[in-house]
Amino acid sequence: MIAALKFLHIAAIAVWAGGLVSLPALYVQRAHVRDDHALYQLQMIVRFSYIAVISPAAFIAVGSGIALIFGQQTFAGWFSVKLFFVAVLVVLHVLTGLVIIRLFREGEVYPVWRFVFATAATCVVVVIILFVVLAKPVFSVELDADILRPGGLRDLVRTLSPWPLP
Repeated sequence: MIAALKFLHIAAIAVWAGGLVSLPALYVQRAHVRDDHALYQLQMIVRFSYIAVISPAAFIAVGSGIALIFGQQTFAGWFSVKLFFVAVLVVLHVLTGLVIIRLFREGEVYPVWRFVFATAATCVVVVIILFVVLAKPVFSVELDADILRPGGLRDLVRTLSPWPLP
């Protein structure tokens, strides 16, 4: 069961990351479209890719990842770093969707410098996630032992909060 879930997770991540890397190349094509029919076709390809392929892959990747957390009980420092960069990938995903909304208005184009930046940023985030998952580096963080005991986080929040807590 865990092996099938891992396969689903890796396949969904591959589709999600590949889609996010390839979409900016489609955006650049907006400047080369000459007639309304070609613009409509490009818009349909981009929207279909984002809505029907990339976004479902993102949901499957995140959902299967959450299931794997509970299945394997992964609680390590590298995993927190991975989750941070997955959150960065989610932000890039949302920004990609916002570009799609604006890009196909009259007179809009996607500059080449933005294509290079978006593609490079997405690639860097994906490579960092892969490195962290495959290398599983050890991150040593010194935490107060009181935080780790049950109720320790609540006590910490009580000391930091300006409002009285129950």
